[in-house]
Amino acid sequence: MVFVAGPRQCGKTTLARVMLAKLGGSYFNWDLAAHRKQLQALALPHDSTLWVFDELHKFRAWRSWLKGVYDLHADDHALLVTGSARLDIYSRGGDSLQGRYLLHRMHPVTLSELCELPVPDSLDSMLELATDLPSTKELSANLDALLRLGGFPEPLLTGSDRQAARFRLAYGTRLVREDLRDLESIRDLDRVELLLDRLPAGVGSLLSVNALREDLEASFESTETWLRALEKLYAVFRVAPFGPPRIKAIKKSQKLYFWDWSRVEGGAARLENLVMLHLLRLVHWMADVHGEKAELRFFRDAAGHEVDAVVLRKGKPWLAVEVKTSDEQVDRGLRYLLERQAIPWAFQLSLNGTRDTLDRSVGAKGVRLMPAAKFLARLP
Repeated sequence: MVFVAGPRQCGKTTLARVMLAKLGGSYFNWDLAAHRKQLQALALPHDSTLWVFDELHKFRAWRSWLKGVYDLHADDHALLVTGSARLDIYSRGGDSLQGRYLLHRMHPVTLSELCELPVPDSLDSMLELATDLPSTKELSANLDALLRLGGFPEPLLTGSDRQAARFRLAYGTRLVREDLRDLESIRDLDRVELLLDRLPAGVGSLLSVNALREDLEASFESTETWLRALEKLYAVFRVAPFGPPRIKAIKKSQKLYFWDWSRVEGGAARLENLVMLHLLRLVHWMADVHGEKAELRFFRDAAGHEVDAVVLRKGKPWLAVEVKTSDEQVDRGLRYLLERQAIPWAFQLSLNGTRDTLDRSVGAKGVRLMPAAKFLARLP
């Protein structure tokens, strides 16, 4: 089986229907009463090669049900399961699905997708930046659209700031009032909704659960439970710190970002969130497509040196990325880290800058200072 998981309204059902149109098969959506009856009665059409089960994780016994269907019919039918919650988490416990599925995480639209650029042939060619790109003007215009409207297809394709604002407002309400209510035993939905409104102000800073707890007048345990629930539903994701003890890197504090970066106010924080989600997409692509273990981290030490993103490949630092709004010299935090830690690739990105140069004064291959659009367009 293949599990396709990702935020609601990022295009999973559309992808499934495109595949059905090309391959043929049958589609079932747990949210539809007629489909629920068919699934519970196991009234599945045996003349269909492909079975698509959408939002099946909302069925409380979906793990054991799906295991049974797979064990009985895997030789004759392909199974595609989509969901707007983290199916890898919701599949834990109960009847194990281990060894029966591959997970693919679907993301909001990235810059390379918006520009209709080919998927990189390899990780090395991607970072060598050898791919032909559209004009700088086109790249900048598409990046501006992503920053303003977000990466979800519905608001992005309208091109309207007003429609995007309406989408964000309704999306947050549906996420808490419908999805969270259906999947988690959380009663205080009002405060979860308030938490979702408070979180954008902290993007780019260290996450303090205690500060959120005090603001919401809730216990630490409740606040942490609500955060984990929002992570399961692809509303937010957390990034852990990186750094060996010899450079006195922090070990416990985390950062939090949104899957919909358009919820974040402020140019610098929103840009950082967009870049971090593009890098998370890279990490997921490395794992889901290439089978390589990869992690997204950030660096910060006790003296305040900081680097926005460090990508680990097979447990070792492989890529460092610092994000700026304008052209600057190599950031002191990036320079500090590269002088103390071997990292093969390092980039400093700017939103408004035009400079594209290689500073060889630090790092194994130097630091590439370049416009953010030119770097992001080469990611998958």
